[in-house]
Amino acid sequence: MKPRIMGVLNCTPDSFYDGGRFNDLIGRGMQMVNSGADIVDVGGESTRPNAVPVPLEEELERVIPVVSALSPHVTVSIDTTKPKVAEAAYAAGATVLNDVRGLKDKEMQEVSALFPSCVIMHSRGTPQTMQRQTHYSDLSSEVFDWLLAQAQICQSKEVILDPGIGFAKTAAQSLRLIKDLEQLALHGYPVLIGASRKSFIGHTLNQTSPDERLPGSLAALAASYSRGAKVFRVHDVRESKDVVDLLWAIDHA
Repeated sequence: MKPRIMGVLNCTPDSFYDGGRFNDLIGRGMQMVNSGADIVDVGGESTRPNAVPVPLEEELERVIPVVSALSPHVTVSIDTTKPKVAEAAYAAGATVLNDVRGLKDKEMQEVSALFPSCVIMHSRGTPQTMQRQTHYSDLSSEVFDWLLAQAQICQSKEVILDPGIGFAKTAAQSLRLIKDLEQLALHGYPVLIGASRKSFIGHTLNQTSPDERLPGSLAALAASYSRGAKVFRVHDVRESKDVVDLLWAIDHA
């Protein structure tokens, strides 16, 4: 399967990198389409550390018009933890469910049946508590085994597994998960990596601002690709697509 680029479209004022940066969200989404995004991931609630929860109606108001506008032009993913938002997004044209809680919610397990594809991500706690839940006896085994178990619960035809870089993981743990990624990819599920501009890059390279982290993001993408990742959730679509397309061309020369 040729790798896919998933563009991040945060309809939020408080996401760690692009929150409030783009006034024309539909235009931003179409820019991603024109830059080569295979999927546009629309989210209306930030999941960065210490983010404040968003009421249901507000999240619906943020995402549904964007999903409706973009879905005729590109595969749209809905990034939500709320089953009612997922259902409304499906009705508006979304065909991928991206649940950062990994289908822990029984209602979301049922909603996953609506979607042809579902991303299951590993996390612990909430945005307010996850950075205090970083103790693992065997990091990669615990994360990967949990994802494989959750995959059996999912009712979508395609199940995509995401180890949740930065979610209840230290910088060192995020690096380790990328290093060990082949262990997860060997099970045959498409693996998604969302490393774009995250704090583990800044911690490793001593870069305070996410604006500095594009080279590190592309390095993490290349390392993940080489270990079997097939879907890349990114802020910088054109640059990421160029890297993936060249790696793919080398592999198939």
